Amino acid sequence: MNIVLNGEVQETASSNLAALLAEIELDEAVVATALNGEFIASDERATTTIHEGDRIEVLAPMQGG
Repeated sequence: MNIVLNGEVQETASSNLAALLAEIELDEAVVATALNGEFIASDERATTTIHEGDRIEVLAPMQGG
Protein backbone atom coordinates (compact mmCIF):
# COMPACT_ATOMS: atom_id res chain seq x y z
CA MET A 1 0.00 0.00 0.00
CA ASN A 2 1.10 3.59 -0.48
CA ILE A 3 1.19 6.12 2.34
CA VAL A 4 2.58 9.64 2.64
CA LEU A 5 5.44 9.62 5.14
CA ASN A 6 6.81 13.04 6.07
CA GLY A 7 5.49 14.45 2.80
CA GLU A 8 6.89 11.68 0.57
CA VAL A 9 4.89 8.85 -0.98
CA GLN A 10 6.22 5.54 0.30
CA GLU A 11 5.17 1.96 -0.24
CA THR A 12 4.79 -0.18 2.87
CA ALA A 13 3.60 -3.63 3.84
CA SER A 14 3.13 -2.57 7.48
CA SER A 15 -0.36 -2.77 8.92
CA ASN A 16 0.17 -0.57 11.97
CA LEU A 17 2.24 2.40 13.05
CA ALA A 18 4.65 0.38 15.23
CA ALA A 19 5.43 -1.98 12.35
CA LEU A 20 6.02 0.99 10.05
CA LEU A 21 8.52 2.48 12.49
CA ALA A 22 10.34 -0.87 12.60
CA GLU A 23 10.29 -1.04 8.79
CA ILE A 24 11.97 2.38 8.50
CA GLU A 25 14.34 1.51 11.36
CA LEU A 26 13.01 4.11 13.80
CA ASP A 27 11.40 1.70 16.27
CA GLU A 28 14.17 2.28 18.83
CA ALA A 29 14.32 6.06 18.31
CA VAL A 30 12.59 8.65 20.47
CA VAL A 31 10.13 10.18 18.03
CA ALA A 32 6.70 11.77 17.95
CA THR A 33 4.14 10.39 15.53
CA ALA A 34 1.00 11.73 13.90
CA LEU A 35 -1.52 10.00 11.68
CA ASN A 36 -3.61 12.23 9.42
CA GLY A 37 -2.83 15.22 11.65
CA GLU A 38 -3.64 13.49 14.96
CA PHE A 39 -0.90 12.84 17.54
CA ILE A 40 -0.42 9.14 18.31
CA ALA A 41 1.16 8.29 21.67
CA SER A 42 3.96 5.71 21.66
CA ASP A 43 1.88 3.18 23.61
CA GLU A 44 -0.89 3.37 20.95
CA ARG A 45 1.28 2.73 17.89
CA ALA A 46 0.91 -1.07 17.85
CA THR A 47 -2.88 -0.78 17.83
CA THR A 48 -3.06 2.11 15.34
CA THR A 49 -3.75 0.63 11.92
CA ILE A 50 -2.62 2.40 8.79
CA HIS A 51 -4.43 2.44 5.47
CA GLU A 52 -3.80 3.33 1.85
CA GLY A 53 -3.23 7.08 1.46
CA ASP A 54 -2.72 7.83 5.17
CA ARG A 55 -0.49 10.79 5.97
CA ILE A 56 2.06 9.94 8.65
CA GLU A 57 4.52 12.30 10.26
CA VAL A 58 7.49 11.08 12.28
CA LEU A 59 9.37 13.82 14.10
CA ALA A 60 12.51 13.68 16.21
CA PRO A 61 12.81 16.05 19.19
CA MET A 62 15.10 19.04 18.71
CA GLN A 63 17.08 20.96 21.26
CA GLY A 64 17.44 24.65 20.97
CA GLY A 65 16.83 27.88 22.64
